[in-house]
Amino acid sequence: MATNKLALIRYKIIDSCLRQTHRKWTLEDLIERVSDGLYEFEGIHSGVSKRTVQGDIQLMRSNKLGYNAPIVVLNRKFYTYDDPHYSISNSPLSDRDISKMKDAVDILKHLNGFSYFEEMSDMIVRLENSLSKQTDKSASHIQLESNNLLKGLNWITPIHKAIREQIPLLISYKSFKSKTEQETVYYPYLLKEYRNRWFVICQPKKGKTLITLALDRIEDLNEMEKSGYVPYSGIDFERYYADTIGVTKSEKDRGHRVILQVDSKNAPYVTTKPIHPSQQLLKTEADGTVLIRLDVVLNFELEREILGFGESVKVLAPKTLVDRIKRRTRKMLQQYIEKQNT
Repeated sequence: MATNKLALIRYKIIDSCLRQTHRKWTLEDLIERVSDGLYEFEGIHSGVSKRTVQGDIQLMRSNKLGYNAPIVVLNRKFYTYDDPHYSISNSPLSDRDISKMKDAVDILKHLNGFSYFEEMSDMIVRLENSLSKQTDKSASHIQLESNNLLKGLNWITPIHKAIREQIPLLISYKSFKSKTEQETVYYPYLLKEYRNRWFVICQPKKGKTLITLALDRIEDLNEMEKSGYVPYSGIDFERYYADTIGVTKSEKDRGHRVILQVDSKNAPYVTTKPIHPSQQLLKTEADGTVLIRLDVVLNFELEREILGFGESVKVLAPKTLVDRIKRRTRKMLQQYIEKQNT
């Protein structure tokens, strides 16, 4: 086992502990947690010495690895981060790291010619463009969709770790409808992105149904003991979301046969860029108008997608969706009529 690999494991365990602000960590606590982690991940029974953990803390504080971790000691006893949002996972890449990543991207570009790697094209372009912006002062040759004002992106890494390592999370969450934040233990199962907004699909400890939390509404999160994790036992998420646009879906929701009429002006856009993978072309009229079918859950994201086409798309079925769109368009029209009368 390479020494540097073990050191990285120790740094990550210490980092994970210090990010748990709901608990106070003594040096003895950290030694015990690191020893447990080395046994769990690498089967090492000998534990770790006090001197080693002290050395790790000093190294994390320094610039040697680029961490500059703001580790402080409270009351000469308890270790914590002076910045509660700090994590070594958020440390900037060094020039050496960037150089290695460029080499990796070059290898991926070479492999991209093989059918196995065709789906990686978008990821490779994004990686190459991101690395170029960090090292070159010249203008970017590719402009990708992004929103720098988005909140919650800092939670992606710790949630992904929790999913991968099956760790329950104590999440402080404030929904748009709630005036105060609520603290609950969740079992995280899936990170999902929709239109640059990220969500975690999880199950509350005191509940049996899946729920969706928006990362931009998370106020804080902390790892809990792994022993309490309850794995997901439902169908795989590829199938779970196969009939869904966006992320709004309950386990009881099922896809409906949705028929849309698209005018001739927008028909080429809809046929060349389907609204959903289930899309089927049913008919093309003489004037260029098309009828398409979608087999999808009737949710908010579907309605927003349809309304985004304005007068160019008409819902023909099912009746429940027709009624919803009618109701929303009437409300929209009413807002403009009221403004004209004032």
